[in-house]
Amino acid sequence: MGEAFALAERFRVEEQAGILRLRQQLWQGIKDLPGIRLNGHEQQRVAGNLNVTFAGVDGDSLLLALRELAISTTSACAAASRQPSYVLRALGLNDELAYSSIRLSCGRFTTEEQVKQAIEVICYQINRLHEISPL
Repeated sequence: MGEAFALAERFRVEEQAGILRLRQQLWQGIKDLPGIRLNGHEQQRVAGNLNVTFAGVDGDSLLLALRELAISTTSACAAASRQPSYVLRALGLNDELAYSSIRLSCGRFTTEEQVKQAIEVICYQINRLHEISPL
């Protein structure tokens, strides 16, 4: 049993490193977009989690524009709620900024090509939404 555990732990560590690399690639690809803010600590976070705010962009418009991506405007545990995230509020975001935030996730089956495509779609749509947004 000890050998199986050691093997599983080594696989978990390697897998988490790959997920972290993809999340960092995603952040590097979108971090210069207008009005963007990283929510939470840049390093001390779940490897595959990226939560960002796009100030001046309505969250529902953002969700619709990015519908081809697996994103959410809420935390996983509050997906049925239309209230602003209490976690984002605790980080100091007001309701408007909390509603302009999305959660992006990379996981075990996420590929580098998918991350590149996500960056392309996000950059295009955020710039487009800023052009047409009344906010």
